[in-house]
Amino acid sequence: MKMGLSDKKDEDIAKLVQSGEIEPFAVLVNRYDEKIKRYGRKFLSGKEDIEDIAQKVFINAYKNIQSFDVKRKFSPWLYRIAHNEFINELKRKKREPFKFFDLDVVFPHLLAYKEKYGQATDRSIINKNLDKLSNKYKEIIVLRYFEELSYKEISDVLEIPISTVGIRLKRGINKLREIYG
Repeated sequence: MKMGLSDKKDEDIAKLVQSGEIEPFAVLVNRYDEKIKRYGRKFLSGKEDIEDIAQKVFINAYKNIQSFDVKRKFSPWLYRIAHNEFINELKRKKREPFKFFDLDVVFPHLLAYKEKYGQATDRSIINKNLDKLSNKYKEIIVLRYFEELSYKEISDVLEIPISTVGIRLKRGINKLREIYG
């Protein structure tokens, strides 16, 4: 039985694109389009902006596919391109990043607290508190808890050591806990 493109690993598809085949790139776009847009929603709120930037991400990935090392994972390489594009858009538009945040993901113990005492979490307060963090902590929290990247993948995306990922993640969560009270 012949293996179709949809059964191939990202890195194998990237290798095909590097060899001059154009069509396989559509498989990568289909696999990552919603993920990149979801990642973009952590930076921007406008749907059209997010879609435009996601399209730029895939155009840049295609243009730069020759620089991708097929011995490495494709997703961190693509997320690095997305990260750069969304940060650049933030700088251009001077918007506040990370407008959507689910505290229950990062602080599951608060869910038990809410159930025990019957108090609801005010999401606007949570968002304001997240906005008090520096970008270096917000980025790590978003990549880990929303995009579910491993420490190694976050390290590749942000181009920082894995140990720094762990330290920033811990510090970011601790700062949120301090802010939230």
